[in-house]
Amino acid sequence: MKTILEIISQTVSKGFEEAGYDPSYGKVTLSNRPDLCEFQCNGAMAGAKTYHKAPIMIANEVCEKLAGDPAFAEISAINPGFLNIKVSDEFLSGYLNDMASNDKFGLDLSDPKKIIVDYGGPNVAKPLHVGHLRAAIIGESVKRICRYLGNDVIGDIHLGDWGLQMGLIITELKVRHPELPYFDKSFTGDYPKEPPFTLADLEEIYPVASARSKEDEAYREEALAATKALQGGDKGYRAIWKHIMDLSVPDLKRNYEDLSVDFDWWKGESDVDGLIPQMVADLTDKGYAHESEGALVVDVAEPSDTKEIPPCMILKSDGASLYTTTDLATLLDRKQTFDPDQVIYVVDKRQDMHFVQVFRTALKTGIVKPGTKLDFLGFGTMNGKDGKPFKTREGGVMRLEALIDDIRTAMLKKITENHETDPEEAKKTSRIVALAAIKYGDLSNQATKDYIFDIDKFTSFEGNTGPYILYTIVRIKSILAKYEGTLPETIKAAQNEAEKALMLELTKFASTITAAYEEIAPHRICAYIYDVCNAFNRFYHETRILAEEDQGKKEGWLALLVLTRRILEDCIDLLGFAAPEKM
Repeated sequence: MKTILEIISQTVSKGFEEAGYDPSYGKVTLSNRPDLCEFQCNGAMAGAKTYHKAPIMIANEVCEKLAGDPAFAEISAINPGFLNIKVSDEFLSGYLNDMASNDKFGLDLSDPKKIIVDYGGPNVAKPLHVGHLRAAIIGESVKRICRYLGNDVIGDIHLGDWGLQMGLIITELKVRHPELPYFDKSFTGDYPKEPPFTLADLEEIYPVASARSKEDEAYREEALAATKALQGGDKGYRAIWKHIMDLSVPDLKRNYEDLSVDFDWWKGESDVDGLIPQMVADLTDKGYAHESEGALVVDVAEPSDTKEIPPCMILKSDGASLYTTTDLATLLDRKQTFDPDQVIYVVDKRQDMHFVQVFRTALKTGIVKPGTKLDFLGFGTMNGKDGKPFKTREGGVMRLEALIDDIRTAMLKKITENHETDPEEAKKTSRIVALAAIKYGDLSNQATKDYIFDIDKFTSFEGNTGPYILYTIVRIKSILAKYEGTLPETIKAAQNEAEKALMLELTKFASTITAAYEEIAPHRICAYIYDVCNAFNRFYHETRILAEEDQGKKEGWLALLVLTRRILEDCIDLLGFAAPEKM
């Protein structure tokens, strides 16, 4: 189904052609002066030089050809040569009825691709904290948007389970419990099935080990050696690693489930370790990798670069692998397993150079197939009201569980203050609304920008917030639930200006979702649904919907509300949250 802009542009292009001009000048855009018109065409301005005519003359001629077209309520030529357009109520209602009867409201689902979205990226053995929030929220939305467009999409958590944090834990555990069989090189029996530590122990061990490694060089060297030994196949260290994974992964799954974030592929750096030796050998044999200051690197600088792009390091001087190594091996694994057309990485924007190097290496060396689209969506920092990275009141890094609990508590307080409601029902609703507050508060900002995480603002029922969006949807549900009988399906011509404004906002659905997909920009959907909600609430306050005595008018309005609710519910699902039945 064509977008409304495509249909109007097609009609105006025909008018240009009939007036003797190139039809390509008939492209129509949304008006930048909505007080004057709904759509506009500036083609006459562009064609003036080609045809050696005043733009207003061209615009008038096109206007004459389009006079009487049923799609337009008004079309006029305005100096110095703009075409101002208002569509007819009948054309608009017809378009919305087509949207309502089409799958996904007429969205073009052609040309499906195999896409992998790499997001999450937590290190195991550590609790999720607020720094993990943006990757999870943005990545989940990007995955859902890609899938909504008909693509075959795999969400990959890409666990950090093979790096220095493992060596640090092993080293600290050895300091505390040197008697454990994992550290006895002569041990030949079976290692214990139960781990010698709990999840809480791990969460205490890692920060202690990390802090000590920054002060004690010998300790750090031992941790690096332990990391290399783990990666090299040390049986005792591999057994400890398995204990860590068995404790950490279920906890991560529980935390992500709390955020309504769902991964299809639970693999990590360790899963591609076996691919690295052959990959490195291939890069070397084919002349891509060479030694530089003892390390193995691939040159990725290009003549067109405006800044220095250092070589991509494949192995350190001691032969140990790096994040670049495991990321390249992961791309190789994905090629062999899924053969994707596109891989989207949702990672902190400070990793930009890393991904420039990885992408260039992968494309240059054939680790990915030619034409594979590799995208890096680097997100900004979530800050507190002081403009600094979000912290606890004590100044520490806030655990994600604690942040979610704080938002839920704030929402529960507001819900119980505003309404008398069953305590259990209020608790259930507060969880739903809190998730919307968190996700919308993040996604309504452009991903690449830093933003202020303001609990008071994000939990407000007014303004551009998740609770406001949900309150609007619940209001629509309430109106529809009060109607006695089968809900009407046919939208009718607008009866007032507020109704037409809502209808016009709804027509932007397909172009909004397409733009969010092509630009990897969930914030576009947030901006769209905020406009739709504002338009609906204006219509609601100006129109007595259920009290209307004219049954025809009432049925047309109710059908419009049904479409509005359906579109809003699809949109918030793309953002990763849902609406309750009552608030």
